[in-house]
Amino acid sequence: MLMWAAVILIGIAVFIITNMMFQDEEAFKAQEKLDEGGKEEKDHGIVLRYSRPFFKRYVTPIVSQMKNKKKIKEKYKRKLASAGLTDYLSPEDFFSFKLFLIVGFPILFFGVRQFLEETWPLTAIPVVAVVGFFYPDIWISGKIQGRQKEVVMSMPFCVDMLALSVEAGLDFIAAMTKVVEKAKSSALTEEFEILLKEIKVGASRAESLRNMAWRIDLIQVSSFCATLIAADSVGASIGPILKALSGEIRQKKSSEVEKAGATAATKILFPMLFLIVPAVFIIVIAPIALQAMQAKAGGK
Repeated sequence: MLMWAAVILIGIAVFIITNMMFQDEEAFKAQEKLDEGGKEEKDHGIVLRYSRPFFKRYVTPIVSQMKNKKKIKEKYKRKLASAGLTDYLSPEDFFSFKLFLIVGFPILFFGVRQFLEETWPLTAIPVVAVVGFFYPDIWISGKIQGRQKEVVMSMPFCVDMLALSVEAGLDFIAAMTKVVEKAKSSALTEEFEILLKEIKVGASRAESLRNMAWRIDLIQVSSFCATLIAADSVGASIGPILKALSGEIRQKKSSEVEKAGATAATKILFPMLFLIVPAVFIIVIAPIALQAMQAKAGGK
C-alpha cells in the first residue's frame, strides 16, 4: 500500500509540474508576443526553453532582491546585448539560469541514470552541478561568436546598399531604413533597427552609433561607427566614406577567408595522423600479415 501510494503521489507531482511548465511557457510566449507586437521569438535552445518558466518565476525574484544585483547587471549586461538576448533575458534572469542549473543538471543526470538503469556513480553529481553553473557562460559565448560572425558576413552588402542609398540622395536615416527593408534579415539589420529606434526617441546619431558598437563588440563595427561619428562631427559627406568603408570591409573579409583556408591544412593534419593514416596502414599491411601467417601455418 505504501509503495503504491508513493507511486501515485510521484505521478501526481510529475503531472502538476509538467502542466505548470507548459502553462507557464505558453503564458510567457503570449506575454512576449504582446510586448514585441506579435513578433515571433527565436529558439534559443532546449535547455533555456524548458528552464526559463521555472527560474524566471521562482529564482529571478530572489536574485532581484540580492544586494549585489548591481554587479550582476554590470557583468552580464554587455554579454546579453552582444548575444542579442536583451529582450529575452535580463542580467538577473541569466544569473538565475546559472543558479537553477546547479540543481537542474543533477536532477537530469539522476533521471537519465534511472531511465537507462545505469550504475553511474552518484559522486559525479557535484561535478554535474558545477557543469550546470558554467554551462550558460559557455552557451552565451557561442551565441556571441555566432552573432558576430553573422554581422561580419552581412556587413559588405549592407554597407554597399547604405552607400548607394546615400549617393542616390537619401539622408542617413532614410538610407538605413531602406537597408533594413531590403537587406536579408540578419543580426546586423536587427542592430540597424535598434539604432533607428534610438534616434526616433531622441538619441543623437553619434550616441546611437556608439551604443551599436558597444552592443556588437566587434572591431569592424567599432571602426565603422567611429568613422561615421567623425564624419558627422565635421559635417563631411558620408557617401564617399561609406563607399571606401565597403571596399575595406570586403578586403578584410577576403583576407579572413584566405586565412581560414590556409589554416585548414593544419587543422586537418591531426585527424589525418590519428584516424586516416592508421586506417590506410591496416588496409595495406593486414593482407600481407594474413598471408604471412597462413604461409607459416602451412609450413608447419
